Amino acid sequence: MTQTKARITSTIPTDRIVSIDVLRGVAVLGILIMNIQSFSMIQAAYINPIAYGDLTGINKWIWILSHLLANEKFMSIFSILFGAGVVIFTSRALEKGRRAGPLHYRRNFWLFIFGIIHAYLIWYGDILVAYSLCAFLVFVFRKLKPTKLVIFSAAFFIIPVIIYLFFGFTIQYWPQESYDQNIQSWLPSVENIENELAAMQGNWIEQMEVRVGSALFMQTMVFLIFTFWRVVSMMLLGMALYKWGVLSARHSNKFYIRMVLIGLILGYAVVGFGINENFRANWLMDYSMFIGNQFNYVGSVGVALGYIGIVMLICKSVKFKGFKNLFSSVGKMAFTNYILMSIICTFIFYGHGLGLFGQVERSFQILFVIGIWVLLLIISPLWLRYYNYGPLEWLWRVLTYWRVQPMRKRN
Repeated sequence: MTQTKARITSTIPTDRIVSIDVLRGVAVLGILIMNIQSFSMIQAAYINPIAYGDLTGINKWIWILSHLLANEKFMSIFSILFGAGVVIFTSRALEKGRRAGPLHYRRNFWLFIFGIIHAYLIWYGDILVAYSLCAFLVFVFRKLKPTKLVIFSAAFFIIPVIIYLFFGFTIQYWPQESYDQNIQSWLPSVENIENELAAMQGNWIEQMEVRVGSALFMQTMVFLIFTFWRVVSMMLLGMALYKWGVLSARHSNKFYIRMVLIGLILGYAVVGFGINENFRANWLMDYSMFIGNQFNYVGSVGVALGYIGIVMLICKSVKFKGFKNLFSSVGKMAFTNYILMSIICTFIFYGHGLGLFGQVERSFQILFVIGIWVLLLIISPLWLRYYNYGPLEWLWRVLTYWRVQPMRKRN
């Protein structure tokens, strides 16, 4: 392929790693298990289950299972895959005679723009802005050996733990005003709850006060204290795992079985212990916000690695062809499906649509999750039967390469 032609087209759809597509499909669907709570309930309920809604009987067990199985687990996988994607994208660009740096930064500049649109016009819980900003940094690590990548990953990973533990052990010395501000985000007053309910059950313009304020808070304070360090850590880990061949199903079944057992046993044990301790503390902010939640922060990585091992075993098997085809299709359209989930959920729960915000208990939220999963598992392979890329994947490629990409399949 000549250098001129290489600049015109991006990675062709057949030049893909199936196991990564399948894993990405699992991850993008899995994050909805937790995100549905943000779409359907007040913000505080996501981090503090006693802040809003019934938490007894089946509702309590649904929360426990979603927290144990999903919270930060699928987002960790998504971040790991993004890091692997940086290595894949830049190495293939170099192989085809392109300048990897300018393409990488242009690609993530446009991801930042997509994220801003998503966060401020659709849903404040956007992760694309954080990914794009973190990608600007992790690019410089891409040539390191896997062992060094893991060391840097661990260094970034530990920073939020130190920050939160410091807050937790010094909270008794905080000024009363600072303490009161934090308690309102952890356990909001009836008045604040009613204000948020009224805004999100209102029209699109009326929602802006909550959406803009929340998005800005997540992209500044939360990003600097938590998201940046966690996401960079997982991206660097993803680079290492890809270079070791873990994400491309190159290792033996024995390797992945060991990965599953160690990851899930240790991960679930740590996360489960944290859940128990938080309930024992009655979700008191002084403990749960800064100390109790660290168990899930740490344990979620083990669970995520266990899930990766399960998917790799499935991909290595000659069976499960239907599963692999369905989830790889969802994974190939992960960007489109991520935004589509936001559009669907905000229509269901916000006032410009069905207006069910604050009215759906946790036990029924999971039914919406399953329904959306089924929808995406149907429409993704149908779309890719006729087109090379998902709509947003295509647009992202056009903006990255500054050339129109072949959208419709020739056959």
